[in-house]
Amino acid sequence: MKDIIYIKDLRVQTIIGIFGWERKIRQVVSIDIEIPADCKKSAETDDIKDSIDYKKISKAVIHFVKKSSFQLQETLAENIADLIKKDFGTESIKVRVSKPGAIRNAKDVGVVIYR
Repeated sequence: MKDIIYIKDLRVQTIIGIFGWERKIRQVVSIDIEIPADCKKSAETDDIKDSIDYKKISKAVIHFVKKSSFQLQETLAENIADLIKKDFGTESIKVRVSKPGAIRNAKDVGVVIYR
């Protein structure tokens, strides 16, 4: 069993959506990221070099998402997964993207992908 390093409810404002009004305003998206990792070595050395630096990942994701303007949450999630896998060398990842309050009577709606 692998350990998991995660980031939960990373909130970023971006252009996202299919409707005309959504293309003109920034909306908040909530992002969860889970990366399987082996935390044994970093726990022994107590050194960030032996772990996954979630602060660097968060900064990269925030920067990317702020500049993006996708129509679909699926596209945003896929691109976040690609960015993290490419830039941080992770083999697998779970990414959840949601738009809180996008649908009346629902807390949020979104997508979860596993890559």
